[in-house]
Amino acid sequence: MTALISPPVQRGPGNQGSAGSRVGARVRDAFTSPKYGPVLVTAILFLAVFIGGGIRYPGFFSGQVLLNLLVDNSYLIVLAVGMTFVILTGGIDLSVGAVVALSTMIAASLLQSGWPPAAVIPLILVLTSILGLLVGLMIHVFKVQPFIATLAAMFLARGLCYVISQNSISITDPSFIALAVTRIPLGGGLSITPSVLIAVLVVVVAVWVLHRTRFGRTVYAIGGGEQSGMLMGLPVARTKVLVYVISGFCSGVAGVLFTFYTLSGYPLTAIGTELDAIAAVVIGGTLLAGGYGFVLGSVLGVLVLGIIQTIITFEGTLSSWWTKIFIGALLLVFIILQRLLTSRRR
Repeated sequence: MTALISPPVQRGPGNQGSAGSRVGARVRDAFTSPKYGPVLVTAILFLAVFIGGGIRYPGFFSGQVLLNLLVDNSYLIVLAVGMTFVILTGGIDLSVGAVVALSTMIAASLLQSGWPPAAVIPLILVLTSILGLLVGLMIHVFKVQPFIATLAAMFLARGLCYVISQNSISITDPSFIALAVTRIPLGGGLSITPSVLIAVLVVVVAVWVLHRTRFGRTVYAIGGGEQSGMLMGLPVARTKVLVYVISGFCSGVAGVLFTFYTLSGYPLTAIGTELDAIAAVVIGGTLLAGGYGFVLGSVLGVLVLGIIQTIITFEGTLSSWWTKIFIGALLLVFIILQRLLTSRRR
């Protein structure tokens, strides 16, 4: 009896080559995309710096070194999350550093007056959210440019710091101190702080909001073209106001986390932190013109800034100002990269 089973098809080199070329094309498209390209470059940069540090410095390849990036930069991660929302719409927020300082001053002064932390922390978040709401209304109702509106909010918040006190205020509340110094063991001698858990929670919520809700889709639509969003019937005005409320809320959370880190309030706290947050967001792949970007990319941008500072600390012979120099160079490179990728798409 003749077998009716067909022989197996042999895949020749040509078929394998075409599959390989398709994979190569996809990789090339990802790296040349304004949506994914900068994020991939940032990820490669982080890995390269980490591997280079591990080769050069003993003890750099340590799990605790990586965890310390989160511990030391948890407040900046939260700030970068709020800034991501704003920049995705094509806006900017220069007030976040001053709002962090104001949060530390409010926390320190109220705790010193005997207020419990359970009342102080929610009050800070409400006040900073209201400040963000005022900024958003100023931008929407009075058509003030975000740069000017948030610059005014920055001066207001910094001035209020000096109204509260011109000197540093130490925090001596036992429960607040206990929360600040708590370490959460992970096993193997590794540990994190509650600030890291709060930062991770903020990131998870932000990712869900941006990618699983109508509000998040509207944020991206405004960055892609505000007029187009209005023609599509999207709530553009409400969304533009809410992103500044979110930024104000995140600034309040970051201020509380920074207070955990320093256990004090000081009017000159966090000067220039708004620029660090903007740099982290841009290095993380969010387009300054809006429309493209990811919260996780901004987190990666913060980790890049943190690992540069860690390298300088391990080196021991470099001034901390070299961090600013490297950040400035990276920011310039990524802005040029964004310009090249967007112009190529056009």
